[in-house]
Amino acid sequence: MLLFALGAQAQVADTGTYLQRMDSDGDGKVSVDEYVAWMMYAFDRMDRNGDGVLSADELPGGKGRPITREQQRQTIIDRFHKQDANRDGSLSAKELSAPPR
Repeated sequence: MLLFALGAQAQVADTGTYLQRMDSDGDGKVSVDEYVAWMMYAFDRMDRNGDGVLSADELPGGKGRPITREQQRQTIIDRFHKQDANRDGSLSAKELSAPPR
């Protein structure tokens, strides 16, 4: 859905580096909370008026249905669970590099 392209924060060269940048507690895997925090960066940057809703004029191309911060957060959580192939509640570098199923 919307906002899976990450801004400057996420410009990394490989999956291992990507995992390290997302892995805020340094345990070698990415929890759902770490994933959400990282992925919400783009939403927060785009929400120019800070009202928690991306209106059409804040969306890429200046069109589309408004989306709330909570709707985007839930979309990201759903994507996390699709990528968590082994269902252990965290993402490894391999799971991060694979498209969600």
